[in-house]
Amino acid sequence: MSKEKKKGRIMWGFIYVFAFFAAFIGSVIFKMTYNPYGSEFSVHWNDSVGTAYTDISYGSGDANKFDLYVPSDNSKDSYGLIVYLHAGGFTGGDKSDDAQILQWLCSKGYVTAGINYTLFSETHPDASVYSQSVEIRESMASVIAEAEKLGYPIDEMAIGGGSAGGCLALLYAYRDAETLPIPVKMVFEAVGPSSFYPEDWKSYGLDKSADAARELFGTMAGKEINSEFGTPEYDEEMKNISALLWINENTPPTLMAYGKYDKFQPYEGSLRLLAALEDNNIPHDYYLCEHSGHGLQNDNKVYVEYMRKILEYLNTYMPVN
Repeated sequence: MSKEKKKGRIMWGFIYVFAFFAAFIGSVIFKMTYNPYGSEFSVHWNDSVGTAYTDISYGSGDANKFDLYVPSDNSKDSYGLIVYLHAGGFTGGDKSDDAQILQWLCSKGYVTAGINYTLFSETHPDASVYSQSVEIRESMASVIAEAEKLGYPIDEMAIGGGSAGGCLALLYAYRDAETLPIPVKMVFEAVGPSSFYPEDWKSYGLDKSADAARELFGTMAGKEINSEFGTPEYDEEMKNISALLWINENTPPTLMAYGKYDKFQPYEGSLRLLAALEDNNIPHDYYLCEHSGHGLQNDNKVYVEYMRKILEYLNTYMPVN
């Protein structure tokens, strides 16, 4: 790739991830200033609930760390693992941002984990959605081994996330799970992008510029995109970062929440995801926040239903024995 083309890819990549980062910051401000959920989705974390082990390494990169939460009851023969991947537009965020949901889910009897991944930045301009998804895939053996070392054998798992974390959770559940040692029983995510067609990304103007779309999606995929949009060749080039393209009859049950006015993760892409799950008869629930954007900030009742549904899915597909 020429220096000019690489420079262009990085430029368009930063435009994209800056927009996602702005969306992430907005949602953080919302959650910090107003919590509509009360104590229903949190727990007073102490030794009677569980123990947290932080900043455990799974690779050589500075960001290759995970936090592990184990329940106080270590008497079971096996445990279900829940991984939750942080938001941040692929450029920001940290596993510690999700301590509350990880502690809450651990209090239900699961081993839980938050995993960091190398963020796209001026320091790491070659990081991409694909490279981040590979880091998540490669981290799982370490997460499972650490849990077992602590006396918590893992035999099944669920994975979830928000925004960028939702994208990575879908990729792991749909693309990678069958190649790894423990089955993914379900996936849950909010506002994660799952497909990359220019006509859906109107808020970025990509429907009007094929060159801009190629630069932007190429940055996300970590490679140059040459195929014509709407062709099987294009789908093949994008398959490694598009969860949509991995859906088949073996895809795990999926729980989703999206905002109708989302300008950062295009709402239209979530409709493609929904249709593919329906076409393949995959158990799923799709929560549409009719008045919200990326932060799902204007539909608290719907979001509470989504959170409650997480427990319902866990009780159905990965119950605590």
